[in-house]
Amino acid sequence: MRFAAIETSTEWCSVALWSDGEIAALERRAGHRHSELALPMLERLLKGSSIEAVAFGAGPGAFTGLRIACALAQGLAFARGLPVIGISTLEALAQESGAARVVACIDARMSEVYYAALEKRAA
Repeated sequence: MRFAAIETSTEWCSVALWSDGEIAALERRAGHRHSELALPMLERLLKGSSIEAVAFGAGPGAFTGLRIACALAQGLAFARGLPVIGISTLEALAQESGAARVVACIDARMSEVYYAALEKRAA
């Protein structure tokens, strides 16, 4: 399976391609330039490759950034008839840590944070 992922909910703009366990990714500190960076980065990464699904960072995070990732994911998926899945930004951070218990935090600006206390459990 091959799927694309888009994350624009923080200062960073990142795109990734997952292909049968292999990950290729591009990231860049974007500030407020996500809308001009995300699609060209994704085009460069995909290079005309076919994908079977699209994932996007569903927040929490900056409202405009969330809309950019969601719109790109929905546009790509609609045009190709693909499924879309929103992924919690905080859950993705927790998963990346590898720990069983995590308090994931990201800057919400204005002296606030978005956070979640998460614990992995066997299914």
